[in-house]
Amino acid sequence: MIAKDQVDAIVDRIRPFLHADGGDIEVLAVHGNSADIRLTGTCAGRSGAFNTLSIDLEAALRAQLTELDTIQVVGASAHCPSIDDGVVVGRTARMRALFAFARVLAGSNSTVLITGESGTGKEVMASVIHRMSARSAKPFAAVSCALFSETLVESELFGHVRGAFTDAGAGRAGRFEAADGGTIFLDDIDDVPLPIQVKLLRVLQTHSVERLGSATPVGVDVRVIAGSKRDLQQMVLDGSFRDDLYYRLNILGMSLPPLRNRPEDIPLLMEHCLRRYYRRRGRDAPPVSAAAVDALVRYPWPGNVRELENACERIAQTCTCEVIRVSCLPAALLFTAATHDPMTPAREACDAPSLPADAEPADALSLDDRVLAFERGLLQRALAATGGNKTAAAKLLRIKRSTLGDRLARCGLADGHGGPKAR
Repeated sequence: MIAKDQVDAIVDRIRPFLHADGGDIEVLAVHGNSADIRLTGTCAGRSGAFNTLSIDLEAALRAQLTELDTIQVVGASAHCPSIDDGVVVGRTARMRALFAFARVLAGSNSTVLITGESGTGKEVMASVIHRMSARSAKPFAAVSCALFSETLVESELFGHVRGAFTDAGAGRAGRFEAADGGTIFLDDIDDVPLPIQVKLLRVLQTHSVERLGSATPVGVDVRVIAGSKRDLQQMVLDGSFRDDLYYRLNILGMSLPPLRNRPEDIPLLMEHCLRRYYRRRGRDAPPVSAAAVDALVRYPWPGNVRELENACERIAQTCTCEVIRVSCLPAALLFTAATHDPMTPAREACDAPSLPADAEPADALSLDDRVLAFERGLLQRALAATGGNKTAAAKLLRIKRSTLGDRLARCGLADGHGGPKAR
């Protein structure tokens, strides 16, 4: 049983976000470890109980403690659509470097290993590389190796002959043959069983496949790009991934950053996704309030771009406002955003250092020096979090860019001394 003061503490975390956008939150009932709440505001209140839902209070309390737990809304859809328009969105220095590297990779026929957490856009990046390559007029085949059992993944990749396994009817070509002349993307390569890894290695070495149930090789001209959500080097050390296959795949490597490591891209991604989903409904996407953008930037996005897409699709389906406000956002997102402060590491790192035991009383009471030291540390952390981008750092600190420049100069950081080079 969750106590009332615990419920109030959870609700108080989200109320400031709603107040900033003309909304509020109301607890309707508490029963056991869950509570019914209602978000009120321009969008949430248009049909009385439009945004009335139940929350898992124990999950909410865990989020308060760990900051990164996602609060699950009772009855919420678990569907997360994949990126379907082949567009990689980003303007950070890291993403611009990745775009430039993708153009380099497109000019090669060597295998590529793209690593990154689930939802970071590995398949989209593989498709972009294919479309920029000389193979662009030929097929691009994407296979999620995690979807199939050992027998089925072999059939899916290499094909099979009639009677090769139970229920195997007429023989058919596999994805490698279907992608002949083009590119095949093997997503979740870290989920491929060891026996299939041996056969994949042989395909990469001989440029031919043998259909399941046949010993006749079929030549294929396919560029292979693989994706992994786990550290394959560690899997090699653990004995769950073959080292020879790893070295064959990792001739050219690319690592995609999680969305939480590029928060300045979130407004751009959100605008792109909202425009796409509203366009499907025959409407123009409305503007998003500053408070709603702040909530989205604060959220850690454990599901990365795929999760952001899911949130934008929900907004497009349910919001009829002229301006997308905080009350229009998924409640689970708001609760986690309220617990997750992107500057928390800065506060921890910028706490004034403890005084030495022999410090003079005058030194101990030098408020100006202590405040200056704290401010300098906070500025350094903000610049580090944004890769030295002053505009993004000012937004993170919630001050004007001109104010940031003045404070950097006052703290001796105008030229990037003591931290990332500011720009």
